[in-house]
Amino acid sequence: MVSRPHGGKLIDRTVSSSRRERLLDEARELPRIILNSSLAADVMNIAHGVYSPLEGFMNKEDYEHVLEEMRLSNDLPWTIPIVLDVDKKEISDVKEGDDVALYYNNSPIALLRVEEIYKWDKKRYAFKVFRTIDPEHPGVFKTMKRKEMLVGGPIDLISEIPEPFEKFRLWPKETRILFELKGWKTIAAFQTRNVPHRGHEYVQKAALTFVDGLFINPLVGWKKPGDYKDEVIVEAYQALIKNYYPKDAVVFSVLRMEMRYAGPREAIFHAIVRKNFGATHFIVGRDHAGVGNYYGPYEAWEIFKEFPDLGITPLFVREAFYCKKCGGMVNEKICPHSEKYRIRMSGTKIREMIRRGERPPEYMMRPEVAEVVLRHPNPFV
Repeated sequence: MVSRPHGGKLIDRTVSSSRRERLLDEARELPRIILNSSLAADVMNIAHGVYSPLEGFMNKEDYEHVLEEMRLSNDLPWTIPIVLDVDKKEISDVKEGDDVALYYNNSPIALLRVEEIYKWDKKRYAFKVFRTIDPEHPGVFKTMKRKEMLVGGPIDLISEIPEPFEKFRLWPKETRILFELKGWKTIAAFQTRNVPHRGHEYVQKAALTFVDGLFINPLVGWKKPGDYKDEVIVEAYQALIKNYYPKDAVVFSVLRMEMRYAGPREAIFHAIVRKNFGATHFIVGRDHAGVGNYYGPYEAWEIFKEFPDLGITPLFVREAFYCKKCGGMVNEKICPHSEKYRIRMSGTKIREMIRRGERPPEYMMRPEVAEVVLRHPNPFV
């Protein structure tokens, strides 16, 4: 059976077409809060159940519990606060109990019932979530530029946001039906923000050996400079799946959600989100959601011990490398040879080669994938 949604119920905050016209008219008369692309994506993810059991942006009680305990106020595991930041001017005429319209690209996309308006300490948030207040950390840098107040309350989605990769986007309601139709009882989800190299392929196929199906779910949306562009990731995965995976073994879907680079905390958050899509297992990478040297390589594995009630099984597949003596992709558990025979899959090294216009060797990246990446004049953000 596909996993139960986090909290037991898949949230749906979309409105029927009959209500939609009325709410659109209403929205135009209400105070406005202008959203950036990341917040607009959060609205969509709340409305379509990706963030179940959240029905809106967090109130102070849940926000505090998540910061301090990594759980919602009802004790359900949750590690990243989902918050709506505003400045005082935007909400000068708004009080608790009011409705406001959430605007993106000059159009109303949702209504929010204001339950609470409260201050937050951005430095404290950064220290708790990222374990650093170093502005060199991309998550910290982004946090410190956010506005000074938070607004909490449930939302109702009245307009869908255009999705450039609509052809490759499935919501939890859809993936759950699809997994059932395929007869998959066990599904391993793979989170990524990179084009696939042979190490990623090894990890995915190792997981696929033990489950019925693989759910590859790359993030599209805000990423730090130097990461791959969304279209490059999508095209590269299409090439890999078409040429190197059994037919019907993989479901591929993009998820519009920003990378936060919060290391271990974000690993748990990523697992919860994929549980809502119906995944029963979640592949946790080495230095999952890490950046720089802020987190140890296996801290994202250790944190799962704190959440025996998570409701999705983590899969800790060891880092793969190419062994010249074994003649293939292996890991430390199955390769007896010394380091001199091992070629590590370094994402940094592969990026450097691509920047120079060089094709990574086949033991690092499939030729069809390399071809896709090199076809782009500048494949990086």
